[in-house]
Amino acid sequence: MIRHTLAALLMGTSLLTVSAQDIAFECSERDGQKYYLTAQVPDGNYRVTVVLGSRKHAGNTTVRGESRRLFLENVPTRKKETRTMTFTLNKRNTHISDKEDVRIKPRERSKLNWDDELTLEVTGDYSTVQRITIEPDTTATTVFLCGNSTVVDQDDEPWASWGQMITRWMDPGVSIANYAESGETASTFIAVGRLKKALTQMKAGDYIIMEFGHNDQKQKMPGSGAYYNFATALKTFVDEARKRGAHPIFVTPTQRRSFQNGRIQDTHADYPEAMRWVAEREGVPLIDLHSMTRTLYEAMGEEDSKRAFVHYPANTYPGQTQALADNTHFNPYGAYQIAKCIIEGLRTAAPELYRHVRPEYKGFDPAQPDRVEDFHWVESEKVDMVKPDGN
Repeated sequence: MIRHTLAALLMGTSLLTVSAQDIAFECSERDGQKYYLTAQVPDGNYRVTVVLGSRKHAGNTTVRGESRRLFLENVPTRKKETRTMTFTLNKRNTHISDKEDVRIKPRERSKLNWDDELTLEVTGDYSTVQRITIEPDTTATTVFLCGNSTVVDQDDEPWASWGQMITRWMDPGVSIANYAESGETASTFIAVGRLKKALTQMKAGDYIIMEFGHNDQKQKMPGSGAYYNFATALKTFVDEARKRGAHPIFVTPTQRRSFQNGRIQDTHADYPEAMRWVAEREGVPLIDLHSMTRTLYEAMGEEDSKRAFVHYPANTYPGQTQALADNTHFNPYGAYQIAKCIIEGLRTAAPELYRHVRPEYKGFDPAQPDRVEDFHWVESEKVDMVKPDGN
């Protein structure tokens, strides 16, 4: 896959305009190619307008941003047809202040989410992009996502999480800022500065969505526990968000794929219930993903539910000498299903936010998951067999 940097484009014809207000890429000579476009821009939200179509070819185009956030999914164009589509993308780096940065993990240093560039990935069965324009957007509602490996933007195939799929369904009035990271707990998320960085970007009317519990239950230090350290950390999120006029939403942890006699077994101890308790006590809307994913996995069945997780025989991917059998982390299909569960939860948890769901979304019932055969994902070039932190 070709990667074009802003500096390189300045010397060619691919860059039409560069200014403080907008950046435009001319892409019509790249029909059928898969490539990245990058631009150095300050932290913030950016309105991206993509003009699709070709005078010579029919096309089917997918556009993702930063660390594989899905925005345009398998968009078809007929020969000589033009379609213009728009979405809003959040860009950030690790800088909090002159004296402090987010303490990201070593493996995050190569992630596209944390660098100084805004990155777009153009792919698809046959991409037909004529032009891409990037403009600062100060009006969009930002939704900050906080959580662990079930939420994070996974950079590499075959891993994926719901935070990088929910972007598919939001209109340009909403920008998803995914601060989640594999292995994090509610308290470590705060300790390394992830919440503090989000707060520097937060404005009145924004939302902050928190899903924790997977890793929190493993903490053994003094004061740990569902109704102690965990509940205190959740309240910190709520208090800091409300100070800034933002709206907190809790999400109970996704179930692990843990079957017994055809039924999902709860593996998160008191943590889902503790989150419900804090939500009721603090008046925080809650999306019960713990219950929704039980329904989802049982509807798939013990064997077929493997198709939503990173379960692949050896040699499925280059350099993969051993089988992958992960019952916590999703593949793109599974992440897509979980994202739809979250969208359904927004109907009642955040009706104002749900109004920004794109009209082509037709609703979702976890008891009737999408057929895996109907899901078409064009894989990125980056592949990694190393399991994400956490379980």
